[in-house]
Amino acid sequence: MKGEKILKANLNAKGMQIAVISDGSYDDYISLTDIAKYKSEDPAATIQNWMRSRDVIEFLGLWETIHNPNFKPLEFEGFKARAGSNAFTLSPKRWLEATGAIGMYSRSGRNGGTFAHRDIAFEFASWISAEFKLYIITDYQRLKMDENSRLSLKWNMNREISKINYRIHTDAIKEHLIVPELPKQYESFTYATEADVLNMAMFGMTAKQWRDINPNLDGNIRDHATLQQPIILSNIESLNAVMIKQGVSRRDRLVELNRIAKEQMSCLLKWDGTNRLEDYNHIGR
Repeated sequence: MKGEKILKANLNAKGMQIAVISDGSYDDYISLTDIAKYKSEDPAATIQNWMRSRDVIEFLGLWETIHNPNFKPLEFEGFKARAGSNAFTLSPKRWLEATGAIGMYSRSGRNGGTFAHRDIAFEFASWISAEFKLYIITDYQRLKMDENSRLSLKWNMNREISKINYRIHTDAIKEHLIVPELPKQYESFTYATEADVLNMAMFGMTAKQWRDINPNLDGNIRDHATLQQPIILSNIESLNAVMIKQGVSRRDRLVELNRIAKEQMSCLLKWDGTNRLEDYNHIGR
């Protein structure tokens, strides 16, 4: 994955859960292992059987040639020459190690398996079942368009908006609230406390309270924000930095930030202009 922030979600295709991991772009990787379970109790063997075909090897090689400057063409040609013969076998691990491919990878442990770029995953799903492929693509598109989905491009863009003022905010804390002589533990506590000032103002709870309420959800309270919330978080983070520099008490800052958050949320919910963010996401696709 190219991105620093890895997002996880599940597709729902005909009642089956199929894992997706994403860096927030359209370079999403979908679990071939989960797709294979639609037809087989031995998904690893099913994936290897799919990779025996010459057509599949040619497709994988073409994808890598287009997307991967470090792909090894000589090793690829060797696999292509032997593909389709009775004695030919190929596993994802062997393919990756020999060719330097990036279109597939394997994860071990809980929730592990073989994952492939969406282009490759859709091709595999078509080999499993054309009907099942359509269910997968339909739910994938739903996740990408749903503003509350963690795979949504507009969600991720606005998630990034909230980070714009992060340095300003932390610099204000360091300059005005951190006492150099105190232990590092106090410094970490201060940063966490100020982060929860914003959480309380925006979400009405601290990060710990959210985790206690949602023990089965991945990520943190901000990972599950709506379309509007990252925009407001960005605004109140900047305002909080200004009030810290002005010496406003934490309690008074929380009251004022909460008031502003409610006011801005009301405004955004009434204004259709937030939909323009979706149009922005389509630029350059």
